[in-house]
Amino acid sequence: VEALKIGPYTDEGADYGPVVTKAAKEKILSLVEKGVQEGAELVVDGRQFRMQGYEDGFFVGSCLFDRVTPDMDIYKQEIFGPVLSVVRAKDYEEALSLPAKHEYGNGVAIYTRDGDAARDFASRVPIGMIGVNVPIPTPLAYHSFGGWKRSVFGDLNQHGPDAIKFWTRTKTVTSRWPSGIKSGAEFSMPVMR
Repeated sequence: VEALKIGPYTDEGADYGPVVTKAAKEKILSLVEKGVQEGAELVVDGRQFRMQGYEDGFFVGSCLFDRVTPDMDIYKQEIFGPVLSVVRAKDYEEALSLPAKHEYGNGVAIYTRDGDAARDFASRVPIGMIGVNVPIPTPLAYHSFGGWKRSVFGDLNQHGPDAIKFWTRTKTVTSRWPSGIKSGAEFSMPVMR
């Protein structure tokens, strides 16, 4: 986390750039401060980061918390900034229950050498994007991207087939073509016999 390179959008070697607004920066920094106050261990503290030549920019240094618990605000909220929180679980079932109980469902990852555990996790966890041995996946534009629960906005994902659906008007035609010419009309739904 300390090695991540922060830079302006023109720096192609940067790992990430500024956050979107001053308000976003202030919210992120206030959540980091709240995490410290609530007892999480701030292992990497990027609150004092200043980019030379961009002192008025909306840059936030990388922050890494350990020993985060589900009752803390940094766990409850989607921070949308360079803040990573480590929550420790006593076993697999507890780890699986954490994202299941959370009100948001954007992304989650599992690191394991056990293929059964990875398949079980991916099938049981109610989250929109799942990484197996990769960090929270932010896929390429042709994959669907989006969360579940309170992490979704609207009824479609931002990329992939759902993005195309946004611009598509679908039409469903249900028809039945009886053989031969029938006399009279039937207005009941046909049933299988």
